[in-house]
Amino acid sequence: MSRLVVDVGRGGRRVALGFQLDIDPAQLRIPAPAPARHTDELWRHTCFEAFVGLPSTDAYLEYNFSPSGAWAAYRFDGYRAGMTPLTAAPPPSVQCNATDRGLELHAIVELEWLDRVPPQSPGALRLGLTAVIEDQAGLLSYWALAHVSEKPDFHRAESFVAVLA
Repeated sequence: MSRLVVDVGRGGRRVALGFQLDIDPAQLRIPAPAPARHTDELWRHTCFEAFVGLPSTDAYLEYNFSPSGAWAAYRFDGYRAGMTPLTAAPPPSVQCNATDRGLELHAIVELEWLDRVPPQSPGALRLGLTAVIEDQAGLLSYWALAHVSEKPDFHRAESFVAVLA
């Protein structure tokens, strides 16, 4: 049986994410270790993702975490619009371990961008928690708490279904 479980915690402007992918490890293609730095297009291979938005604005963040140690962070003004890499933000802490049950990845991100949210935008964070899984044949599968369209589209605000107060 294959499944993905995500644990989420928040302390102030810090969010901790724990992804547990239960799958036969022999089926996975895991990226080779790489420098822990901002790297584009991680979604082309196995990676875990978090989309973070607020209820009263269209802006959101996208975080990508590769088992290789590489990461990416972007801010969007709205649905797939106004993408800005967050290379000046504090880098996330990412740790990944292959297990006999699959793969575990833990990430901690600092949400400095919350300082730029207008004061009239209070509320809980909305999260879209996702994974792109590459098998040994190079085929990708797309996992999410919610798929709100026929094709996977993790950027749709309707898929940010987890709420973190």
